[in-house]
Amino acid sequence: MSKLHFQLEGIGVWAPGISGLEQLQTAAGQPLAPPSDASRPPAAALSPNERRRAPEGVLLAVEVAGQAIGMSGRDPASLLSVFASCRGDQTISDYMCRTLAEDPFALSPTRFHNSVHNAPAGYWGIASGAVGTSSAISTEPRWPGLSLLDAITLALCERQPVLWVCSETRGSGPLLRLSGYTAGMACALVIAPPDPAGSHLRLEAELITTTGRPDTTGHPVAGLLPWLAGLEQGGESRLAISPGQALRLQTWPGDQP
Repeated sequence: MSKLHFQLEGIGVWAPGISGLEQLQTAAGQPLAPPSDASRPPAAALSPNERRRAPEGVLLAVEVAGQAIGMSGRDPASLLSVFASCRGDQTISDYMCRTLAEDPFALSPTRFHNSVHNAPAGYWGIASGAVGTSSAISTEPRWPGLSLLDAITLALCERQPVLWVCSETRGSGPLLRLSGYTAGMACALVIAPPDPAGSHLRLEAELITTTGRPDTTGHPVAGLLPWLAGLEQGGESRLAISPGQALRLQTWPGDQP
């Protein structure tokens, strides 16, 4: 694969005790705050009615999308989008399985509607008015490098900015024992074709061969936080996309040649 060149125009982050890039950079290298049931992403882009009925996965995705687009200064309706999640909304999945096993006729139509994997993308489309291409991807255990590569490729092929959103809800019931995710976290990037005259972060992406298998333990978004916190300082990072392959990312601050 040829090297891919692109720029980052916005970054959004939500994790326990962290809302936004500035708080992430301040907390870099420190343990995350304990998860709290009282911590609920504001997801201000949603209408009050949509916000009340939206599940955790939607709130996480919409919140970081709003942060990233706010930083970029782009019109939310103009962006293409790629939404990624390994396991979807685990709380709703647990509810669906329990209800179908115990009392199928009690199943909530709203929760059933929110159980689909592209629910965050759908809610975002309603909130932003975006009508362009939108994808919802699940790539366990190769997430998130593969979904990021998809977003980069989309931006360069279509010559348009792309919103990339990665989110994982906390586990619930038996799914918590499976995933081990004790907190909801999410991040987002606004990716665009390179502008030589611009001042945004510039990145180069390249597929490389690696040895061993990618680490699929822990929370996927938590594994991205150190990379996101250090983006503005430049440097090289690697994100696994499959056993034996990784996405090498070289970053330069926008004010460097």
